[in-house]
Amino acid sequence: TGTPYCGTSLSNLNKAMKIELNSNANCVYHIQRSENQTIRLIFSYFKFNPSSSCETENIKVYDGPSSNSPLLGQVCNNTDAVPVFQSSSNSLTFLITTNSVTFTRNFFVFYYFFSPETTIASCGGSLTDPSGTFTSPNYPAAYPEMTYCVWHIETAKNSKISLEFQDFFLELDQNCQFDFVAVYDGLATDTGLIGKACGVSRPTFESSSNVMTVVLSTDYANSYRGFSAHYTSVLPSPPEPNTSLTCSSDRMSIVLRKAYLDSLAYNETHLQLNDPTCRPDVTDQVIFSFPLSSCGTTKKDEGQSITYTNIVTLSESGNTITRKKVVQIVAKCIMENNSTTEVIYVTENDIIQNTTSVGRYNVSMSFYDSDSFSSPVLESPYYVDLNQTLFAQVSLHSTDPNLLVFIDTCTTSPQSHFGSITYDLIRSGCSKDDTVVTYPPLEHYGRFKFNAFRFLRNAPSVYLQCDILICDSNNVDSRCTKGCVSRQKRDTSSYTWKTKAVVGPIRLKQDRRAAEHLDSLTRTDAEETPNPQRYSFYTLSFVVLISNIIIVVAVILKHHTKCQPGYDYQEIQSS
Repeated sequence: TGTPYCGTSLSNLNKAMKIELNSNANCVYHIQRSENQTIRLIFSYFKFNPSSSCETENIKVYDGPSSNSPLLGQVCNNTDAVPVFQSSSNSLTFLITTNSVTFTRNFFVFYYFFSPETTIASCGGSLTDPSGTFTSPNYPAAYPEMTYCVWHIETAKNSKISLEFQDFFLELDQNCQFDFVAVYDGLATDTGLIGKACGVSRPTFESSSNVMTVVLSTDYANSYRGFSAHYTSVLPSPPEPNTSLTCSSDRMSIVLRKAYLDSLAYNETHLQLNDPTCRPDVTDQVIFSFPLSSCGTTKKDEGQSITYTNIVTLSESGNTITRKKVVQIVAKCIMENNSTTEVIYVTENDIIQNTTSVGRYNVSMSFYDSDSFSSPVLESPYYVDLNQTLFAQVSLHSTDPNLLVFIDTCTTSPQSHFGSITYDLIRSGCSKDDTVVTYPPLEHYGRFKFNAFRFLRNAPSVYLQCDILICDSNNVDSRCTKGCVSRQKRDTSSYTWKTKAVVGPIRLKQDRRAAEHLDSLTRTDAEETPNPQRYSFYTLSFVVLISNIIIVVAVILKHHTKCQPGYDYQEIQSS
């Protein structure tokens, strides 16, 4: 190994060189022999000034005797490979240029002449099985000198390659300058270097895709047994969802993972919706949450559904040019019959990713105490008078002002599950009861009134169930604008969404008064009616008390008689 001055002419059959240069170098090296052979030139180690650019500091390699020959390529600070160049003839030239910064540059380069027609057994090849084993030439005997072998491995699409060296013994060197294995992520050997290995070890590598390239390069001395390697195809683990979408009846929420943005070299400042003034909330995720009718959301009536669409665009702004991908995340809330379908997909160079889930519109129905519909009835059961006018309202809870609520059918039943006994108030938008009056549609509300009744056969409760249609108010031909449609007409006009709402029970006040009166009588009777057991207990207690008193009095009198002093009986004499 020699340390040549800045620039020299070389004619050795093979040679290794350690080159040290400082600032403002411009050194030309010529390699040439008279034999008609090819030259392989390998830069197994290079260290430029870390702050240098490829324009100011580089190595340029020319296929011929001078720097005017065709350029084979260049090496610089950002070269991601172990550069190998091969001439087309018996001459080759390389030029090393450094900038003005004071710094010691180090290069290790060796070359050798060879005949391209000469082949070496087991040196390189194409491997396409899902798994396999390959070895260095002559393994386990010593590998040949001045050998350059390339193995291309390709497995099934959407897989990765795991490479493990089960036995590995190459010439040992701190920088792997002499004999080495280089592994590349892809089919090329001029970029994508995963790693380089030498010495005694058992290195492992993994590709990012289904292709990998392995290179063995040896110099002219010190050969060892080489390696035995095994590769396997590995299916990648499912990636975490990068984006998610949630749709409710009035809002759309788009969530993006920060790691996903980082992988695209973007952050939250590069995001915008159709309306760029709508900004996200940023925590450990980036969240856009906004009403359906805001932030530039578009709405499309598609007959049996309404679709709300907004787009998150990821792009650089304020620059003249960019080399980043422009990514669009298309979020769609599809309000269909009885459900809400959420669709989100990412467009990135025509790659589309989809995810879906299900939700629904939020609809409620309540009774109100008057036709002003300002005070809902909160009690349950709802007690009313027979023939009392009842006011019912269906409400759609949505921020979209261009939706219309239509009450298609309303049925009553004495049972909450709406069994065999039912009575129609409204059917297909037509009043079926003489007391029913429907109000004109009003934005998100459907309203009607009817008079209270009761079912015969001792059925105390009435339940109300309505079929609700929701339409786009801009569609003048929707079902919601048709009103009463008899079955004979077989209406085919569209509506967007359909659901059911149930309220009840409704009960008559007289039933409640009768129940309350009956309960009152029961309590009074309970208070006034003697309890035989309680009466017997009281009588027995009284008898025991009197008996105890008599006994105590008798004992006291007897004791008193015995204790009278000086007294005796005396007969009364007759006169």
